[in-house]
Amino acid sequence: MRTAKEIALISVFTALLIGGQFVLSGISGIEIVTVLLLSFSYYFGIRRGLLVANAFSLLRCFIFGFFVNVIILYLVYYNFFVVVFGILGAKFKKELNMKLLVLIVIIASLLTVIFTVLDDIITPLYYGFSIDTMKTYAIASLAAVVPQVICTVLTVILMLPILIRIFRQLVFFKEN
Repeated sequence: MRTAKEIALISVFTALLIGGQFVLSGISGIEIVTVLLLSFSYYFGIRRGLLVANAFSLLRCFIFGFFVNVIILYLVYYNFFVVVFGILGAKFKKELNMKLLVLIVIIASLLTVIFTVLDDIITPLYYGFSIDTMKTYAIASLAAVVPQVICTVLTVILMLPILIRIFRQLVFFKEN
């Protein structure tokens, strides 16, 4: 892909992630970043996915604030996330069938839980919480992770096939 097209693709998708997160930020557990970054990494690969994930992880701070624990969480989690779905996309040659969709939904759901578990570890460690406070923080996070997993299941089932089809039709970004 030519440099200008590459920059445009990565920039627009980073902006889409930030806008999607901003629009839904007031509703706990409801998000669209998972399906968007998943589909992008699956279709466009690990390298491009990592560029988008890191740009998103850092630029979102201008809207939501610069919190070291969140920056660490996002950089660790989303880089791992991109690698997982980038590998899947390469292994299955960007194809998608029902069995594969079920597998992707399961993996995305597990990774959504892992995001919360990482937050339950990183944030208390960063702020020096006591063990009791760490437990309370983890229990409180259940209120967000349950709807977030449900949201992940629904958005991936409904949107991933559509997004992959749209990516295939983007003549502007077809590989030479």
